[in-house]
Amino acid sequence: MAKPPDTLETDRLLLRLPIIHDADAIFEAYAQDEEVTKFLIWRPHQKIDTTRKFIHRCIRSWKEETAFPWVIVRKKDERLIGMIELRIEGFRADLGYVIAREFWGQGYATEVLQAVVDWALQQPQIYRIWATCDCENPGSARVMEKAGMTYEGILRRWLIHPQAGPTPRDCLCYSIVKDA
Repeated sequence: MAKPPDTLETDRLLLRLPIIHDADAIFEAYAQDEEVTKFLIWRPHQKIDTTRKFIHRCIRSWKEETAFPWVIVRKKDERLIGMIELRIEGFRADLGYVIAREFWGQGYATEVLQAVVDWALQQPQIYRIWATCDCENPGSARVMEKAGMTYEGILRRWLIHPQAGPTPRDCLCYSIVKDA
């Protein structure tokens, strides 16, 4: 398995490994925001300790090479604006991302998604990169489309997004694949 680099850069953003000192910025920027977490697989954090435990999981994931989460930092002012995570399984990889509400609509999610997709497609053993979003989250669907991913269909009863309800919800599936 190819291990991603510790950092990736775009014109406006730096993706880097999470550190425990990021907990306050993550909590303040988006982790406790009910609107941001509405279509995520976790509930908003009520306490900073929850965010710290999350960061410890992120650090452990890199060490164990089970997942590769980066914090997203805006270069011009070094503000942490979100996270993106890549999970590699054999010849395929899937992604998840979150951007603080203050930074929605500025192209950051597309920019960071494109950077991770580009890296993954350069790896000889990865042939498919995919992601999902809730059917009621058109903003996230648009991000994937703008990053070059193709709509594949609806995954019925795919994920539970606890802020949106207690039962599994339908999700849109997008992917990008290497040509044969």
